[in-house]
Amino acid sequence: MADDKDKIFKPRPVSGFLEWLPEVRLVEQRWLKSIQDAFESYGFSSIETPSVEEIEVLVAKGGDADKEIYALRRLAAEPGEDEGGRLALHYDLTVPMARYVAQHFGDLVFPFKRYQMQRCWRGERPQEGRLREFYQCDIDVVDMGEVSLHFDAEIPAMALDVLSRLPIGPVRLHINNRKILQGFYQGLRIADVVGAIRIADKLDKIGVDGVIDGMVGELDIPPVVARKCVELAGIKTDDASFAEKVRAFGIDNELLEAGLEELSFVMMELAHLPRGTVVADMSIARGFDYYTGTVYEGKLVDYPDFPTVCAGGRYDNLVGAYSRQKLPGVGISIGFSRIFSKLVKEGQVQIGPMCPTEVMVACLPGSSRADVAVCARTLRERGFKVEMYHEEKSLKAQMKYASRKGIPYVWFPANAEQIAHEVKNMTTGEQAPAELESWKPAAV
Repeated sequence: MADDKDKIFKPRPVSGFLEWLPEVRLVEQRWLKSIQDAFESYGFSSIETPSVEEIEVLVAKGGDADKEIYALRRLAAEPGEDEGGRLALHYDLTVPMARYVAQHFGDLVFPFKRYQMQRCWRGERPQEGRLREFYQCDIDVVDMGEVSLHFDAEIPAMALDVLSRLPIGPVRLHINNRKILQGFYQGLRIADVVGAIRIADKLDKIGVDGVIDGMVGELDIPPVVARKCVELAGIKTDDASFAEKVRAFGIDNELLEAGLEELSFVMMELAHLPRGTVVADMSIARGFDYYTGTVYEGKLVDYPDFPTVCAGGRYDNLVGAYSRQKLPGVGISIGFSRIFSKLVKEGQVQIGPMCPTEVMVACLPGSSRADVAVCARTLRERGFKVEMYHEEKSLKAQMKYASRKGIPYVWFPANAEQIAHEVKNMTTGEQAPAELESWKPAAV
């Protein structure tokens, strides 16, 4: 019988975790760089927090997040060690950012404008648009005391600008204000407002009947009241006219009125965007309890049944769980991996070469390895991405290698049989003499 150590483990993908071939990864990196450049064009600074946080930090804001957290522990834990562990992988970037701001408060300049592009982990059932490991790209503005309402408009405008730079098709942003929901529900004398909002936030998943049944069955809300909540969620306008529709319910509540005024301001500030790009949508609630004002959810117009691809909002006391300072903020998160994986699946991502190499220096009979290295080094010093072919194989084999990897140019160094350097354009098939110090690729 064969020894267990001789057994071969058959590799297989891990559900909910993405892994791309080199040519797809190159596109992914270009998209991430495009987002980074866009964030920085608005003056946002990059931070990176550890992949792990203390579990106390991650659960400090409540909600259902603890159900999706991956806790960490050593397989070879010593006797007496805490088997449950005290660390966990972060499930989003907002909570780590809040901890970061509280911890580094004395060293930051406010308003603190940060962007963060990192992987996150959630222990949920993998399905289309829902992964266990994924990139998020976040922007947030945090300030002392108050955050200008102008940022509530600038943040979604930024997000739409960022996404417009990627070949993903149109995105529609749905905006609401939690104060509208809270004030409306308070005006209806609903006792558990937070619980009711959480159920209402599932409208796109469980439908109208599911929301009504949930409110009636779980929270003992009268059916007529639950129906009013659903009617409110049905209000959607692409301008500030939503306010009149909400006021038509006749509910007198100070918080509701404040929310209507804030959202009206944001919608008017975004009126310069193409009509229909931004929608005031009373069904948007956001499940996290820390949102206190404006909330956002963005959808791919070409895939209306696909989950939200960007989301966020205003939080007045997120940092309050980690500091006595009042540090409100507003931000939005782009679900990069969700967008990218969907478009790869749909064949909408234009895949290019398998490597970043621009020029391959061939290794031909009669050329010394030193001469080949000099050519490669000189081209690199001029700013080209260059690789050498390291084996003295046939020219046919070397050209096949360059062709399969999508390398656009092959350089043939001068040698005893060839006085001048030559370069071949792999796209056109043309080959011509070239000067090492002055050659430039053909204009595209």
